[in-house]
Amino acid sequence: MQKLRPWVLSLLSFALLGLFSALASAANTFDHGQWDALLKQHVLPLNGGQATQVDYQGFADDKVPLEAYLAALSQVTQTEFDAWPKDEQLAFLINAYNAWTVDLILTKWPDLDSIKDLGHFFSSPWSKSFIPLLRKTRSLDDIEHTMIRGSDRYQDPRIHFAVNCASVGCPALRNEAYVGSRLEAQLEEQTQLFLEDRSRNRIDSGKLALSSIFKWYREDFEKGWQGYLSLEQFLLDYSEPLSLSSEEIQMLRDKSMPIRFLDYDWALNRTL
Repeated sequence: MQKLRPWVLSLLSFALLGLFSALASAANTFDHGQWDALLKQHVLPLNGGQATQVDYQGFADDKVPLEAYLAALSQVTQTEFDAWPKDEQLAFLINAYNAWTVDLILTKWPDLDSIKDLGHFFSSPWSKSFIPLLRKTRSLDDIEHTMIRGSDRYQDPRIHFAVNCASVGCPALRNEAYVGSRLEAQLEEQTQLFLEDRSRNRIDSGKLALSSIFKWYREDFEKGWQGYLSLEQFLLDYSEPLSLSSEEIQMLRDKSMPIRFLDYDWALNRTL
């Protein structure tokens, strides 16, 4: 039997190393391609992405690929999840929250005007345990408040501009899936787009009128996540998308800028 030349062995070694590296990389990611395709087809960006409308009927017609994606999410084990980089984990959880929110809307579509129609006096739609994720049955609240906000793994207030509650008042449902390799850029763009939307954040009669998100989750902007110790400090970093004048910026620095919180629009973010 003819011996392989040294240079051939070297090439084979490099090829095998590349294959093993690719397999290891694949093991540390999750393919959100199905969700990405659905979002691109059924989510309509408005005003350059500041808001979006969701074609829930389109999602209903594409229930098979949606259910296939949700089933794939459900197959991931806690051990597999924990082995991923943090950006992969967070992208996975945000996509899971958003996809199961769409799935929840479809349980009563088209006979609802708001996600709140899916709850009742003793239970909100977000507290319903119906999501098979990481080998436990969870609620949307579990994903957002326990797995994302409460885990202390991610520590990023910008998640509030990525998870979507299927309402007009929510930050836009992005019309592409979140992915670990681009998560930083995606979260930053979502934050800027939301703060640029004058229907939700604006100067009004000398006051900074903000989305109620900043009232409900103010603590996440003041506990040191991403270095922010106050809401004012966070807003100063986004003075440009907020279109603040030099005087208004100084008032924020002095913490003398009056802030009020706008009413939240819980109407369904559906296509008209």
